[in-house]
Amino acid sequence: MSEAGNFRRDGMNFGEDHFALFGLPRAFRIDLLLLESRYREIQAQVHPDRFVDAEEADRRRSLQWAAQANEALQTLKQPRLRASYLLQLNGQEIDAERNTAMPADFLLEQMEWREGVQEAREAGNHHELEAFHHRLREHLDKACDTLGVLLDDQRDWPTAADQVRRLMFLEKLLSEIDDALITLEK
Repeated sequence: MSEAGNFRRDGMNFGEDHFALFGLPRAFRIDLLLLESRYREIQAQVHPDRFVDAEEADRRRSLQWAAQANEALQTLKQPRLRASYLLQLNGQEIDAERNTAMPADFLLEQMEWREGVQEAREAGNHHELEAFHHRLREHLDKACDTLGVLLDDQRDWPTAADQVRRLMFLEKLLSEIDDALITLEK
């Protein structure tokens, strides 16, 4: 029997959702160290290097399963992606392309942040951009804490979907700040 017969071991089923794949509860608050550990265990079993001498079908399956484990890791590792995935599993779409409505106070805050970042960028004020970066990271952390409550404690899928859309705005702004900092460092 080839090694492919060993792909389902220790209760792992590669057809299950990302949480089940790693033996984790379907929750926003997860143990990231345990996630990484479980990922390494799976990769030790399915990594394509283990199947270089196997039949073509087994090599192909190994590649597919290693890719699935990689995708699952990337999804669960990142808070916004993990929240989006949880919402999807619970039948709640984010619908970010069509549902762009945001509360006025949130949009005003976004405009103020962007203006401040633009001014700091134009002035070449590295210190101010770092301060924006720090404040926005704190804001993102609070948003993730809120997501944990909405998803794990309250199971309020529609409000969590709104929070994920907000998180998308904040992450985009953080990316802009990071780009500005990189530009100033050149």
